[in-house]
Amino acid sequence: QVQLVESGGGLVQAGGSLRLSCAASGRTFSRSAMGWFRQAPGKEREFVATISSGGVTRYYADSVKGRFTISRDNAQNTVYLQMNSLKPEDTAVYYCAARSGYASIRIDLREYDSWGQGTQVTVSS
Repeated sequence: QVQLVESGGGLVQAGGSLRLSCAASGRTFSRSAMGWFRQAPGKEREFVATISSGGVTRYYADSVKGRFTISRDNAQNTVYLQMNSLKPEDTAVYYCAARSGYASIRIDLREYDSWGQGTQVTVSS
């Protein structure tokens, strides 16, 4: 499995930007598809974005398409989520997740076997 640590969350005004990072340890990172999920208070955890192990294939939730960009640096064992044009409804705890040893993307959180501790993103109006 992959061990994951997120960073980069914080408080930002609507329309602003943040970049989340997820540092991974373990030897399977470069062979693992990665995903970002989020969970707002009182709501279920939801899919945000995913990227294949080689970084070629990416997929986004409709709610963030055109505003968020997922990327990865396999040499640095890190995956990123660039968030632009943030809205108050983007407020949530954001989690990084890995499909250890599986290259292809998935949007179902049950397909992911490693999770970070989460980082809070708060967007004020």
